[in-house]
Amino acid sequence: MRIKWVECAALSVMAALSVMTGGGSWFLALALGVTLLKCLLIPTYHSTDFEVHRNWLAITHSLPISQWYYEATSEWTLDYPPFFAWFEYALSHVAKYFDQEMLNVHNLNYSSSRTLLFQRFSVIFTDALFVYAVHECCKCVDGKKACKELTEKPKFILSVLLLWNFGLLIVDHIHFQYNGFLFGLMLLSIARLFQKRHMEGAFLFAVLLHFKHIYLYVAPAYGIYLLRSYCFTANKPDGSIRWNTFSFVRLISLGLTVFLVSALSLGPFLALNQLPQVFSRLFPFKRGLCHAYWAPNFWALYNALDKVLSVIGLNDKWFGSAVPTHSPSLGDSLGHPHLHPDCHIGPRGFLRCLILCALSSFMFGWHVHEKAILLAILPMSLLSVGKAGDASIFLILTTTGHYSLFPLLFTAPELPIKILLMLLFTIYSISSLKTLFRKEKPLFNWMETFYLLGLGPLEVFCEFVFPFTSWKLKYPFIPLLLTSVYCAVGITYAWFKLYVSVFTDPPVGKTKKQ
Repeated sequence: MRIKWVECAALSVMAALSVMTGGGSWFLALALGVTLLKCLLIPTYHSTDFEVHRNWLAITHSLPISQWYYEATSEWTLDYPPFFAWFEYALSHVAKYFDQEMLNVHNLNYSSSRTLLFQRFSVIFTDALFVYAVHECCKCVDGKKACKELTEKPKFILSVLLLWNFGLLIVDHIHFQYNGFLFGLMLLSIARLFQKRHMEGAFLFAVLLHFKHIYLYVAPAYGIYLLRSYCFTANKPDGSIRWNTFSFVRLISLGLTVFLVSALSLGPFLALNQLPQVFSRLFPFKRGLCHAYWAPNFWALYNALDKVLSVIGLNDKWFGSAVPTHSPSLGDSLGHPHLHPDCHIGPRGFLRCLILCALSSFMFGWHVHEKAILLAILPMSLLSVGKAGDASIFLILTTTGHYSLFPLLFTAPELPIKILLMLLFTIYSISSLKTLFRKEKPLFNWMETFYLLGLGPLEVFCEFVFPFTSWKLKYPFIPLLLTSVYCAVGITYAWFKLYVSVFTDPPVGKTKKQ
């Protein structure tokens, strides 16, 4: 039955594409087309995150605020910042008209058909903010590569890469989470910085941090860029800082904005003397270095190599003292990304460093989840339509990062869905960006092409060969291990190329006035 829904999804894609030829309505057609696809995915598998958010609805609706961060009837305790708790509280007052039973804290693992519809549609509805943010980001795209064909225009390509992003679709609308409107806040704040509306951008990002604290990964990029391009009001002719133009008024206004947002979020819990409890939920450092399924980063490669060396008896000699043994700090969690000062000259330089912060934190952070790769993939989409080099990095990062999300959907009915959707998105991404940069050198060299093609045999082995081998019972983790390590190679390579580009590409946006 679910496979029939896949066929319907494919038809919806073609229907949306046929409508796009209608002049300026193409963006609306793209948005409506992907919304239809999201609706078709409603009956699909959902993960334990579905119960997590149902439980948060129940907690915020039925308990006083003083108990929100103490309630532990379910193992899925509230561990997001206060703004997200209030978001759940607001949703709960709509949810009660669908099914009052979902708001009972003791109704663990409750999942009626009305609960399913409400939670699925709540994600789809809040994605409206993401759609608006994509529209604003498209205004920031350089229009120099103007083409006669609509489908070859950078704005059109960027709209598809963001609105139809495969990773966001399966994480939010199959696996189940609320990343869409959160990424909408981030993209909107980026767009405002491109538009020189710095205070709006800072305000939106401050609000975002109090919805989901994973965005602390990119806070260094925001802080340095706003200090460099907003608090300093002018540059020297060579693009360096004119130190005597520093504005304390602007610095104070930025600080006041962040303070007021933080006070609104944390103030009630400060008054209740519960801030330590809130922070203990937000930063559970007692968890291990790696998640149950290794995120495809440096630690996946480290663990794999350590395992190989342990088999041959060399791990103590080579790596015995290298693995972190202390309790992690916030800095460990963020991964200590290094920022190059010149990359903050101009909004495109800021965007490049934001992505570098996100990807460095993903590579070296503490207890990183595989879904965090979207924090680098989505903003990288904006760079991909500007330069061929960035398009190459984007395609390697996106293809490997998206494939690393496959283990999230481990049920048989979702197998054709994830394969079909990823193929559609990947083929479109590669073909559209190749067309956009057809006058430049190829986007991939032979080694990169060989690596990306290797994902095909890896998927065939993991899904169609391994289940029928004798290893399945004795070594059930092998598909996850292979997926994590193989994708870690590609993501590490993309991170290295991006890091090198920050230091080797000529600075952009050097002007006398920021």
